[in-house]
Amino acid sequence: MLYESEEYFNSLIIKDVNIKYEVDLKEIIFQFALETLKFLMMLPYKRELDVFRNQLSKSATSIGANFEEAQSTSYKEFVQKMRIALREANESRYWLKLLKELKIGDLDKLVYLQNEGEKISRILGSIVSKAHKKLNS
Repeated sequence: MLYESEEYFNSLIIKDVNIKYEVDLKEIIFQFALETLKFLMMLPYKRELDVFRNQLSKSATSIGANFEEAQSTSYKEFVQKMRIALREANESRYWLKLLKELKIGDLDKLVYLQNEGEKISRILGSIVSKAHKKLNS
């Protein structure tokens, strides 16, 4: 069974009646992955930083991969894939926080990525919460 409002889930445009803005979540997630990979390419090549390059690149790109996969699944699978995307977003935030605390890399870029990661986590969290309630009702 596909979603009741398939168009909504395909576009995932979030609208707020009090604040007139639109968010293209698909594009935000893609740009987050892209900017994270660019950031990681600029890190100095020290063996100790390999864990950051490996783990952060996997988690940041996995958000979008799971988001994309969720678009063509059953509703139950959609919720499951979105939960995975949320977990990956939270993991990405963890690795970024460690880098910031260690003062590794471009601090301005790190702050930007942390803010974007937070935004993605909040939006995905909201989607997962609402979808989970709908699934269980």
